[in-house]
Amino acid sequence: MPDTTPSPVVRAFFDRPTGSLQYVFHDPATMRAAIVDPVWNYYPEAGAVSTHSADEILAYIAAEGLTVDWILDTHPHADHFSAGPYLKEKLGAPHGIGDKVTGVQTLWQEMYHLPDLPTDGRQWDRLFAAGDTFMVGNIPVSVMFSPGHTLASITYVAGDAAFVHDTLMMPASGTSRADFPGGSAEDLWNSIRAILALPRDTRLYIGHDYPATGAAPQYMATVAEHRLTNKHVKDGIAKAEFIATRAARDETLKLPARMLEALQVNIRGGRLPEPEADGQSYLKKPIGRFDPR
Repeated sequence: MPDTTPSPVVRAFFDRPTGSLQYVFHDPATMRAAIVDPVWNYYPEAGAVSTHSADEILAYIAAEGLTVDWILDTHPHADHFSAGPYLKEKLGAPHGIGDKVTGVQTLWQEMYHLPDLPTDGRQWDRLFAAGDTFMVGNIPVSVMFSPGHTLASITYVAGDAAFVHDTLMMPASGTSRADFPGGSAEDLWNSIRAILALPRDTRLYIGHDYPATGAAPQYMATVAEHRLTNKHVKDGIAKAEFIATRAARDETLKLPARMLEALQVNIRGGRLPEPEADGQSYLKKPIGRFDPR
């Protein structure tokens, strides 16, 4: 029988300074769309922000004549600010994330000493639980809980495409780190095996790539390709071997350059702290909380 799984059109957008991939997917029959993991550009050397990446997405949406139904975060990112609130203001679409984000908020509220920060997820319009479903046009979207990289990570499976965030890299690079607070290599393994149990022709869209200067990013491989060639999790690699490999790799990694700024914005749903008496917003860093590498 022919495959009748709906197939969304997917357009990737790349933020080279952070290696972050953002996506717009849409139903070609209805032109209804969703945005996944949009970037609000942050320049740490100047303490400045811009909407360059989000405006590129808006231009594409306008040019294609799309109607956006959802703005979706897969998790609170550690390397870029979420542009969800900005795009919600421009498009009127609701902003969603996984319901375990409340655990990330609680964890980082303490690290930043933010006793007045609400940690019930109210900063988003929808908190998705594992197994939740919704439609984007005629494309059914289901939510998988995919912890490991963070304790709140989710995957959006949209027809024959899945947005797997920072679980997998491209097969030649393997998988993403699991050493952030709340992360777990064992949880990451279990999440990836669930993703790799999807139909073999499912297109998996990853969260990051780090190509050489001037080279284009790679961002999609199928379940079958990952199971055959992913250097960390291809078929035949055992759980214990993966955990040992992931732990050894993570011990060599520095913290993302924007992490301490990004998480205090992203636990607010992509918003800066409230301005102080002088009308200026300020970000703060916990000193001595993390070891240098």
